[in-house]
Amino acid sequence: MLNFNFYNPTHIVFGKNRLDELDKLIPKKAKILILFGGGSVKKFGTLEKVIRSLKDRKIFEFGGIEPNPKYETLIKAINIIKKENIDFLLALGGGSVIDGTKFINLAFNFEDEDKTKLLNYGFSPVPGISKSLPIGTILTLPAAGSEMNSGAVITYNNAKYAVFSPFSFPKFSILDPTLTFTLPSSQVANGIVDSFVHVIEQYLTFPNEARFQDRTAEGILQTLIEIGTKTIENPENYDTRANLVWCSTMALNGLIGAGVPQDWTTHMIGHELTVLFGIDHGKTLAILQPAIWQVRKEEKREKLIQYAERVWKITEGDNNSKIDLAINKTREFFESLGVKTYLSDYGIKKDKIDIIINALEKHGMTALSETGDINLDISRKILNKTIS
Repeated sequence: MLNFNFYNPTHIVFGKNRLDELDKLIPKKAKILILFGGGSVKKFGTLEKVIRSLKDRKIFEFGGIEPNPKYETLIKAINIIKKENIDFLLALGGGSVIDGTKFINLAFNFEDEDKTKLLNYGFSPVPGISKSLPIGTILTLPAAGSEMNSGAVITYNNAKYAVFSPFSFPKFSILDPTLTFTLPSSQVANGIVDSFVHVIEQYLTFPNEARFQDRTAEGILQTLIEIGTKTIENPENYDTRANLVWCSTMALNGLIGAGVPQDWTTHMIGHELTVLFGIDHGKTLAILQPAIWQVRKEEKREKLIQYAERVWKITEGDNNSKIDLAINKTREFFESLGVKTYLSDYGIKKDKIDIIINALEKHGMTALSETGDINLDISRKILNKTIS
């Protein structure tokens, strides 16, 4: 097991009918900016419930944070914070809204006037920040895990950028599974895939004697497999949806990633597919993950065998057949959720691969994987596998 630091200060408030507890979680005299995305939180009455729970506090709203939140949209919120002396940020939505709120907070407190410099640090903590506004979140879409970590992904100039800071941890996050009941099935499916791949990229690298992390990761994967189609077909089944919400949060709060090698190739290439072709983030992951394994069988051999035996309970046949069957079962799982697993399913043909490779090169994605050995030639091989 590798050396590691683990820190996570987020207070999780989980379960039914917890919105009324906002009154205890946020200071009485706080001036609150509620941030949200489209009209669904208004349509289904969630925003109204939140405002009612906040009672007599001064409340302001900032809506319109889009999926894959854009820098240009987010930066507009800074003027509201300054003008109204906001001292508490409350994100109401899924990963995009929460990521956007984190970025707004960092941008407001960043010492440099050029806020685009926040995008220069990748997975390293952003320097030049010594204070922040407290952030609370109310999760309405389980997927990103942003409700319990310190990271965000922001879109700027046709690229996606990771932004990290210890000042980005939410002070609290309310996880009420009933708030997710009205989600379209496609969004739920995307969230399941996103959560699944979050686990995979911290688990399926090479053996590292991190037994707790491995077993915990395997438990999350097995749970997602067990409840995946059930929670889509029966969206108001509380137990299945509660398990999905908690798995999504635990997949990316730092616990299973502590002390282990990590491989974020699927996400890094997937971000390019989203920006270039507008394919949903979760769908890009379902396209890429089986293809990456097909190309990287030898490099990931031991963990692929472990994944096959422990997660899919594949015990018969030689190791090569176990690996192939595990890859096929993973693809079948994604397809069972209604998520297609080839670029060609989205009308993207081989003549577009050069465009993707050029984007990877432009954005410095030339040494991916847990060992940094996936160059552009290997990325091309992976992308070729996504064309059926």
